[in-house]
Amino acid sequence: MSKIATLEIDGKKYEFPILIGSENEATIDISTLRSVTGGVTTFDPGFKNTSSCESKITFLDGEKGILRYRGYAIEELAEKSDFLEVSYLLIFGELPTTAQKQQFHKDIQKTALVDEDVKKILDGFPKSAHPMGVLSALTSALTAFNPKSVNVDSEGDMYRAVCKILGKFQVLVAWTYRKEEGLPLAYGHNSLGFVENFLKMMYESPIEDYKVNPLVVEALDKLLILHADHEQNCSTSTVRVVGSAHTGLFASLSAGISALWGPLHGGANQAVIEMLEAIKEDGGDYQKYIDKAKDKNDPFRLMGFGHRVYKNFDPRAVIIKETAERVLNDLKVNDPVLDIARNLAEIALNDEYFKSRNLYPNVDFYSGIIYRAIGIPVPMFTVMFALGRLPGWIAQWKEMRLNKEAISRPRQLYTGETLRPFVEESKR
Repeated sequence: MSKIATLEIDGKKYEFPILIGSENEATIDISTLRSVTGGVTTFDPGFKNTSSCESKITFLDGEKGILRYRGYAIEELAEKSDFLEVSYLLIFGELPTTAQKQQFHKDIQKTALVDEDVKKILDGFPKSAHPMGVLSALTSALTAFNPKSVNVDSEGDMYRAVCKILGKFQVLVAWTYRKEEGLPLAYGHNSLGFVENFLKMMYESPIEDYKVNPLVVEALDKLLILHADHEQNCSTSTVRVVGSAHTGLFASLSAGISALWGPLHGGANQAVIEMLEAIKEDGGDYQKYIDKAKDKNDPFRLMGFGHRVYKNFDPRAVIIKETAERVLNDLKVNDPVLDIARNLAEIALNDEYFKSRNLYPNVDFYSGIIYRAIGIPVPMFTVMFALGRLPGWIAQWKEMRLNKEAISRPRQLYTGETLRPFVEESKR
């Protein structure tokens, strides 16, 4: 017997079905609310209590610290899989066979060349331009070079589009970095894996070969996996909302990049390093800032601690913490900013104030540490986040289109002026 929720308005009762998800989470289906009540809507700022869609991609339980992609625990994927395999899983629903994975990699490599005219667009940006703005513009520009719309109902057409954006996007990310650093633009090599190839494009000097550090590859691969999808967050919702208007894949992804840019979303790992640098400039007294964070009358808060969704611990942070330590030790990094980070994390993990409030270091905290350690400049942190989130955005866009979801159109609670007569200019 299906469950029913009853809503009473002015003495009249209305019944709405309660839908149960595969993990037994419940949601009230109010899709008919406005029509049956004569115009009543719900008020939910930020949509924090609203299921905006039905999805089979990612399951997240913030209270229990659970994150799964297509049913697979994030802990297992981070340990046993790689970013390319996880990308295939998210987008196509199943882990690839060996043959499928090899072909996927090969097909991505075939599409990695970017039209030379894209370089002209990149040249138009000053070196001072923020990398996220550059990346968003270049991604949107791909639409001009690939004007044919993706037929989402064609498996072949969709597969080719996926390979194309995965191949070209890593080039755009690397070029965005090299533009900021004043380096000549470079391509990778088909003999390398996805992450190794990306690092070569980022860091290779025109006068010497780039030597790949296996631990750096492992760390970046894990970070990309951990960022690959995260349910209906701000940027993912943006991709689905924009795509619901039947906007093309590349343009929808560009909108997602813009949403990710915000400091409350993808910019959080950048905010962590900026906070650490500010502590260093203030003499490096991290205990002073621990005390400020505990003072309820002080507006200061520690960036990278706690999470809006995870109310216990961030499972991604648990995974990446050990990797961050290995990277710092292997690279023999001597950086006072990262020393401050270590000390803050150690205090937060053992201090009763932070433990009682579940203010543990989150994935943004550790990702910022790793990016800084491997030489990625702070403005590029969110760009790296976008590279990781790309397969999740593609999967969500594809699912939304295949589900034939209606165009997104939220309602509002109007609190402005009621009808009033127009006042002639001479009488204002």
